[in-house]
Amino acid sequence: MTAFGGRSTPRPDIAEIPRFIETDIDTPIAPGPQMMPIETNPPLLNEEDLRNIALWAAVCAERALPIFETEAPDDTRPRAALSAIRAFAQGGARTAALRKLAWAANSAARQAGDPAASAAARAAMAAAGSAYAHPIATPHQVNHILGPAAYGAQAAALAAVDPAGIIEAEVRWAIAQAPPEVRHIVQRMPARAPSKGQFHALLYRLDRGLRQ
Repeated sequence: MTAFGGRSTPRPDIAEIPRFIETDIDTPIAPGPQMMPIETNPPLLNEEDLRNIALWAAVCAERALPIFETEAPDDTRPRAALSAIRAFAQGGARTAALRKLAWAANSAARQAGDPAASAAARAAMAAAGSAYAHPIATPHQVNHILGPAAYGAQAAALAAVDPAGIIEAEVRWAIAQAPPEVRHIVQRMPARAPSKGQFHALLYRLDRGLRQ
């Protein structure tokens, strides 16, 4: 089984795309007559977990993608990032190209002239980055799991006439899309505490909803 971990590079105003160092966990050796059984602890996140996270992330970010493409129909970077994370979720390799596509979607977000379109592109960026979530039990790592849904809800609200009503509906929708595997992963992580700011409020509401 392969465990995933490493460092993340902070970026202002966005859910960070974690960098990673991939390490292999040695397979336990079957005990012989003179050996005691070897006990190992499974990693907090394994490859199957990351694929489940990636699939939910793609579903959430794809919902917001038309908001970006309406504003920038010729910019294919967010769509390319979502195609790549879907391929990973469906069993593809996690390559350096996926990380490059995540950063490209982030660039598209920065260059978008509309706040809703920018949030939609960041949803795609965060979805592609979800493949690099760290196996560390911290609220910060929960952000990497929840980021695509939060940015997708933010994009829908920014594009709406009734932002409050849309946010509530989008949060409920995203929680309903989460499969049991993603709920169990979030529940293994520390719960988020309430914090200031609309985006952090979205992360808190998503976190709380996935624990119920």
